[in-house]
Amino acid sequence: MSSDSGAPAIWLITDNKPGHQNQLRGLGNRLRVLAGAELHWIAAADYPVPTWRALLGIAPATGPALPPPALIVAAGTGTHRLLLALRRQRKARTLVLMKPGFPIRWIDGAIIPAHDGLRPARNILQTEGVINAVTPLAALTSKHEALVLVGGPSRHVEWHDDGVLAQISDLIARYPQWRWTISNSRRTPEALSERLQELQGPKISVVRHDQTHQGWLNHQLAASRAVWVTPDSLSMVCEAVTSGVPTGLLDLPLRPGSRVAAGINQFVRKGLSAQWVNHPSVMAEHLERHKRLWEADRAARWVIKHFLNVQKEKPQ
Repeated sequence: MSSDSGAPAIWLITDNKPGHQNQLRGLGNRLRVLAGAELHWIAAADYPVPTWRALLGIAPATGPALPPPALIVAAGTGTHRLLLALRRQRKARTLVLMKPGFPIRWIDGAIIPAHDGLRPARNILQTEGVINAVTPLAALTSKHEALVLVGGPSRHVEWHDDGVLAQISDLIARYPQWRWTISNSRRTPEALSERLQELQGPKISVVRHDQTHQGWLNHQLAASRAVWVTPDSLSMVCEAVTSGVPTGLLDLPLRPGSRVAAGINQFVRKGLSAQWVNHPSVMAEHLERHKRLWEADRAARWVIKHFLNVQKEKPQ
């Protein structure tokens, strides 16, 4: 359904986890640009739903402030009960991001990374990696600016503080003409964060994650000619790759059988990111740009085609 302005109203159900919010924001932003959608954020925690209501599709009262939705999108396990409870909203379509813990036939569709291994279907869009809110850059900066994004221990990698620090120090030593910005994350061990702070210098800025704002990463990627990422987080890798900035992966052993490892290895095979041993290709002066990867845009166009009654897409 549409709001009073005629634009399709889209409810975005969030569990307030940054990674899931980022996926919703990436898809929502493109639906707003391409279809003029009005976005309405709903925190699942504000509408607790018992299992029986979810199974029967009995919606909680949401109040008059929200317009009737044309589409309801949820990301994160903590949002699934509310999504299922809302699935019988009149004329609303329902969509989940990432592989859910319930049969997809209970809702209208799903957008799921290919590495999750779900079989393709008419109502399932498979994406390369994870949708995110980064917009590909029109052009790379000519300045020697490099960004390093450091994650932390994960079940997907064998994490080594010493190895991460040694590789970052090696890069700085190999490319002394470059300026470096290094950022940690919520999962970075405090001991490693303190050691990273010691690298601070005239050409090295170390920024703690709690000192950044929502648009910091987009701004920093736009100012960078190279980005290095620890491979523990597929989301971080996808954001770097989506920007179009040459992306390198710090060397940490990936655990066999990990779906995240499978997704990251796929990026390497397709030339979307480079391994540590190929660092000269990431830092090269005249590197050929890799193919365009903008899964939020591709997903939004798929949603418009299959789930939104929009006459035609708006220009980008």
